[in-house]
Amino acid sequence: MTAWYRVTIAAVVLAGSLVAGCGSSESRRFAGGTGQGQVIPAGNSTDGLTITFASDPDPLSAGDNSLEVTVKQSDGAPVTDATVRMVFSMPAMPSMNMPAMRSDALLQHAADGRYRGTGQLPMGGTWNVAMTVARGAEELGTRWLSIVAKE
Repeated sequence: MTAWYRVTIAAVVLAGSLVAGCGSSESRRFAGGTGQGQVIPAGNSTDGLTITFASDPDPLSAGDNSLEVTVKQSDGAPVTDATVRMVFSMPAMPSMNMPAMRSDALLQHAADGRYRGTGQLPMGGTWNVAMTVARGAEELGTRWLSIVAKE
């Protein structure tokens, strides 16, 4: 493989990563903003939950981060009796000798459908995030997003 070919591939991968990360962070600070985004109900759910996300710091950074997920029903009523789990994942990058990474955070209900907790990210970069809301064994909804964390 020629050096030119390697540089071209690296440039395409970098450009794709930057485009994927631009504007995809749907986070907001606890004190303001709307943080509204696409709602993806789980399985056969027709509840139409609204699941929003906030963090402090905003954007997230390597290390400890305060997390807040707000869960509301389609009529705007808060969901107060659920379990909310966030899973942050980053795929392996063999060319950089980096294994896949994963970090889980279980959030506790604070008030009015707001669930709070702390999440630890080992490094900055683009993280895939799954926010899952469940009641007992029944999954009510999951929302996926991609977040770019600062180093």
